[in-house]
Amino acid sequence: MPKISVIMGIYNTNSPDMVKAAIDSILNQTFKDFEFIICDDGSTDGTYELVKKLTAHDIRVRLLKNEKNMGLAFSLNHCLQEASGQYIARMDADDVSLPNRLEKEYLFLEHHPDFALVSCWADLFDEGGVWGLRKNIARPDKKTLLFGPPFIHPTVLMRKSVLEKMGGYRVAPETTRAEDYDLWMRMYAAGFAGYILPEVLFQFREDSGAYSRRKYRHRLEEAKVRYRGFKLLGLLPGAWPYVVKPLIVGLMPQPLLSHLRREKV
Repeated sequence: MPKISVIMGIYNTNSPDMVKAAIDSILNQTFKDFEFIICDDGSTDGTYELVKKLTAHDIRVRLLKNEKNMGLAFSLNHCLQEASGQYIARMDADDVSLPNRLEKEYLFLEHHPDFALVSCWADLFDEGGVWGLRKNIARPDKKTLLFGPPFIHPTVLMRKSVLEKMGGYRVAPETTRAEDYDLWMRMYAAGFAGYILPEVLFQFREDSGAYSRRKYRHRLEEAKVRYRGFKLLGLLPGAWPYVVKPLIVGLMPQPLLSHLRREKV
């Protein structure tokens, strides 16, 4: 039985090189005791066949497939049903884990039983290279969650036992783009906590203008997730301004929002 189950969803990739880099970054980790479970979310462009070819040489990889496109939360739950590791690591198909990521995160949780999950800092990059750094305080608390998800989803290593207590990821229309934020708030409401290692162990692909281009529908969904989560955390009514924050931000001019985003990171 492996110590870690790495789980990843993938859907209609348009860059074989990008997917190969992501997969190789896991297969080449210094920590070797893991299984890598990848769920193709009903791709229609040959992604499933590509991943099958890229991973055929490594028995640690297990490839699953949804009959139709169901979304990331559903795909990750599909992976969790097949996972046998004591810990669950996340990965995304367009990012890169640095070679010692799993090793450092595993050692942290092994020596710090009071934490349910661990994350790390990440370089932000796009086709032009690294353009920013995403970091946060080492020990986020409930109030930290008011400002957004403190953990970068594909960087985390979680205790499987905690994920099972949470019932996995919540599959709902409003969690389409916020399944991680929803999970963190439910974890903290249940008394669990996470830690962020103050070092870069990950490269997170993010177009510097992506956030400013988010559809207003997705901002409305995030507001719904915030309301539900803040209510569970006992932060309402004081947290109402943070509930509607995504809606207000969505009304700002895109150039200004892009500038503020760059200043933040």
